[in-house]
Amino acid sequence: MASKVAEVLVETLVAAGVKRVYGVSGDSLNGITDSIRRHKQIEWLHVRHEEVAAFAAGAEAHLTGALTVCAGSCGPGNLHLINGLYDCHRSRVPVLAIAAQIPSQEIGSGYFQETNPQSLFKDCSHYCELISQADQMPRVLGIAMRTAITKRGVAVVVIPGDVALRDCSEPPLALGLTDSLPVVRPSEIDLESAVNILNGAQKVTILGGAGCEGAHSELIAVAEQLKAPIVHALRGKEFIEYDNPYSVGMTGLLGFASGYHAMMNCDALLMLGTDFPYQQFYPRNAKIIQVDLRGDQIGRRARVDLGLVGTVKDTLEALTPRLKSKTDRAYLDKCLANYKEARKGLDDLAVGEPGRTPIHPQYVAKVVDEMAADDAIFTCDVGTPTVWAARYLTVNGKRRLIGSFTHGSMANALPHAIGAQASHPGRQVITLSGDGGLAMMLGDLLSLHQLELPVKIILFNNGTLGFVELEMKAAGLIDYGTNLVNPDFTKLAESAHLHGERVEKPEELRPALERAFAHNGPALVEVFVNRQELSMPPTISAEQALGFSLYLLRAVFSGRGDEVIDLARTNLFR
Repeated sequence: MASKVAEVLVETLVAAGVKRVYGVSGDSLNGITDSIRRHKQIEWLHVRHEEVAAFAAGAEAHLTGALTVCAGSCGPGNLHLINGLYDCHRSRVPVLAIAAQIPSQEIGSGYFQETNPQSLFKDCSHYCELISQADQMPRVLGIAMRTAITKRGVAVVVIPGDVALRDCSEPPLALGLTDSLPVVRPSEIDLESAVNILNGAQKVTILGGAGCEGAHSELIAVAEQLKAPIVHALRGKEFIEYDNPYSVGMTGLLGFASGYHAMMNCDALLMLGTDFPYQQFYPRNAKIIQVDLRGDQIGRRARVDLGLVGTVKDTLEALTPRLKSKTDRAYLDKCLANYKEARKGLDDLAVGEPGRTPIHPQYVAKVVDEMAADDAIFTCDVGTPTVWAARYLTVNGKRRLIGSFTHGSMANALPHAIGAQASHPGRQVITLSGDGGLAMMLGDLLSLHQLELPVKIILFNNGTLGFVELEMKAAGLIDYGTNLVNPDFTKLAESAHLHGERVEKPEELRPALERAFAHNGPALVEVFVNRQELSMPPTISAEQALGFSLYLLRAVFSGRGDEVIDLARTNLFR
């Protein structure tokens, strides 16, 4: 007896190990959601906005490495998925999106809620196809799932609601893929070329990114051979920074001076699994070797002398035994000393004097880091919460850190936390949320109680879009359009059945966090932090210095000199 298309689809997902589908129900999805209802091995996680569903699926895929699924009903429903799917795709996590479509006989007629998903999702997916016939579904679904898994990105299947309810004579599909990863390494000739460059250099620096996942021991081994300081990009922090005697911190706009100088003063740079985007932070006179599984990424950001196509782990396993073991540690020791000094400077900013308000956000991040579980999963909003996460959260090989680090979308921390907590019910999940980011996706506070997800939200309330305000100041502009008139987030959280804590003084922070972390359910800790806190980049260009000077002048002449005084008091007189 034939099964319905929706039943075969769900059984295929279950056979592939998918345990949950994130989405918002709608009539064009009814066949699929009803099939999920009748399966014990998979569940429907009802969130309040489809964008949240895509972000949540992305967080689960980031943490597990396995295929995850989100779904949206026809028209506006699946259209809401797009921003979250862009983030998944650019973060290279395997996500399948089910985009329901209007009745098949109405396609092309300008019908109610009609859109063209095949065009809409083209730029944020590796594969997007319409299922128009019942027996077509298993094969198209299989192609989509394999594409998402093997290419590490998004695949979309578009399925009209009426097609999902038709009989399908094809059985559920087995993907035929295993969890084992292929071995990909450069040719012998290319490896020898890399050896010649690295052996001939006196000052080698390593820049590592997300591609270093699973290659920690190989990374440390090559650094030992080369006596090379290791700089990490933001997405590489959780895989590189821990148990690493060669770490000298991060570079880039959110980094600090030690990472910047280790990059700029080397004579050979070994890039490992990173697509670090900021060209101004690459050395001008060094020879550059770039290792990446995706050959199309080589040379996109800086001139590369040698590109090696392969995984970081496989490439380093082949490369390291061929290198001469260097004995001169002078450059490494200098970079490590710079890092120690830079780290001390950052830690000196993370202070909370009793009674002194508003609270420094660095202090909040530092205390959260100290009190969080050893295997906590952190998510952070873009802007200043990402700065504080990058600089003050300690990774240890068990902790995880998720953010919209490539797509740079606002409002990602809460949605990411939903996916992290749903897929890891026994782990502590903590968000570093901005007031602007949380307010943008405020509706899904309700999802935490409804789905029984004990996420802990740390809310940095500074009444502004803080990072945007800093960018305006650096450009010499008076900040405009960044002010936030906020509600009482603590009371708002309590009305949504969350445990709420309000922190206005530094001495209130630890007790509030203790109560929130001990609470058996979701909790929000609203902390009032200093609006005028500067997050200084590791180097300041002449244009930025001029821009900031112009801002100070304009602020005074526009009658906002009190802001200049607050800025100086916050950042100069601690």
